Amino acid sequence: MNFSKNALAGLTTSFALVPECIAFALVAHLNPLTGLYGAFFICTVTALFGGRPGMISGAAGSMAVVIVALVAQHGLQYFLATVILSGAIMLLFGVLRMGKLVTMVPHPVMLGFVNGLAIVIAWSQLQHFKVDGAWLRGATLAWMGALVGLTMVVVYLLPRLTRALPPALVAIAGVGVLSATLGLPVRTLGDMAHIAGGLPAFALPDVPMTLETVRIVCPYALLMAVVGLLETLLTFNLTDDITETRGLPNRECVALGAANVASGLFGGMGGCAMIGQTMINLSSGGRTRVSGAVAGIMILLFILFLSPLIERIPLAALVGVMFVVAQQTFAWSSLQVLGKVPRHDALLIVAVTAITVATDLATAVLCGIVIAALSFAWRHARDIRANVAQGDGVKTYTPHGTLFFASITQFHALFDAQGDPSSVTLDCRHLRLADHSALVAVAALSERYAKAGKTLRVLHLSQRCETLLRRSGVMAMV
Repeated sequence: MNFSKNALAGLTTSFALVPECIAFALVAHLNPLTGLYGAFFICTVTALFGGRPGMISGAAGSMAVVIVALVAQHGLQYFLATVILSGAIMLLFGVLRMGKLVTMVPHPVMLGFVNGLAIVIAWSQLQHFKVDGAWLRGATLAWMGALVGLTMVVVYLLPRLTRALPPALVAIAGVGVLSATLGLPVRTLGDMAHIAGGLPAFALPDVPMTLETVRIVCPYALLMAVVGLLETLLTFNLTDDITETRGLPNRECVALGAANVASGLFGGMGGCAMIGQTMINLSSGGRTRVSGAVAGIMILLFILFLSPLIERIPLAALVGVMFVVAQQTFAWSSLQVLGKVPRHDALLIVAVTAITVATDLATAVLCGIVIAALSFAWRHARDIRANVAQGDGVKTYTPHGTLFFASITQFHALFDAQGDPSSVTLDCRHLRLADHSALVAVAALSERYAKAGKTLRVLHLSQRCETLLRRSGVMAMV
């Protein structure tokens, strides 16, 4: 891979990381440097040691929202303890090799996740068109809109002329030079916050080591870990698809956990993968660990040495880049397939998108998985059926399908214990017993025939099902 291309991609991504991390720190009522220190540690550590080169992690808004109440009630030190504990939970998740659980997320949920985050990214940029809660007006608004449009035009058109430089980097630098040369009345990054500072210092959180502290910290830490892991693993899958390569999800979880622990120990925010910045990195040509490491290291250099220059970057340039990211992140193909895929999948895409926008990612994904699971169970519960044959005084039922908790009622409806002859055979060659409810259903069916004074024989059980029946004690009954 081209080192300079990946380094430039990382530089471009670092410009987009700064305003996002500052904004997320302000959302959580923290010092902006807390967000930038977090971005440095999380971005650098995951880039160097994670399992998905090309993916960018940092101080994420989804995790910042989770701890607003904690910071307001208990202060910074309890927040740092929470970041460390959440990192430990993430690390344990990876050590236990649970990262592959993301494969259980259905594709419609992935589409809804991507579309919802794209809308959230675009919507969040509108805050930069406000000052103290009031919308910009007059020349300031006009120049803001014009520079946003110019940035988007450069990002879209430059790749048609040359791919030697990342278009987002050229757009940000070009709009910054134009704004400074003409002295345009536009807001800059320095209007959000001053980012000059020193090296992050190691310090254990100043909290009492008591059960009361654990009681306060644990719920927030667990929620932060769940949100961070979900967003990271879903972005991980998306990066796999875009790059047509396969990463190591468990290694990424371990690295993310270690990064959060380090961030908390050095006074930084917690974080996870950031889909917007990942898209910027990938579209700029970032494919290796170099791009992520450069992005993280540049954040620290901005704090230590380059803050006067970085603070002069027009917000309009960064907003324009993020608008392009939102447009490129949205899965437009999902709109075309809504009328072609099964109705339950189409509704799932729309539902997850709406829930992501209205609430948060963790809620949306968990709701999506639950809806998909219920839909799957409902459809398969109705698929069970049976072929019936009768001869020589014996009636044979040959069920087809999967017997599990949701299909038991349909299964029992197939049999007529009162009207059947004295000898009945249940041929299970095409029936799969999936759970304990299925075992209980077979036992209950045997009892029904026994109470009617009739015999039920069970034939052609698979070895697995026969083992389950013996272990449960049901085989003795049938």
